[in-house]
Amino acid sequence: MRSLGALPKSVLILEAIGMVMLVLAWLSLKDYVALPAPFASPMAGLIMIFVGILLMLPAAVALFRGMAQTIAPQLMQRNDKPTSPDQEKRNDADH
Repeated sequence: MRSLGALPKSVLILEAIGMVMLVLAWLSLKDYVALPAPFASPMAGLIMIFVGILLMLPAAVALFRGMAQTIAPQLMQRNDKPTSPDQEKRNDADH
């Protein structure tokens, strides 16, 4: 069992790439760094911001899912057992 903060390596790599992209976009838009021509425009900076955020979303989803499993494990369990018709009748409000 993984601990609460443990994320898969692929998710961590995606998050790191997203952070680097956000930092590069910010530095480029503030004119601290000169990027090559296709990446130097304000529109490219905006696209890099959105791509950076999208790359960071899997880590956020994985963390929220891990917290949900820790806080309320019953919500995350699937109940694949078929219910019998008698059990449905017992739980019916019209009986």
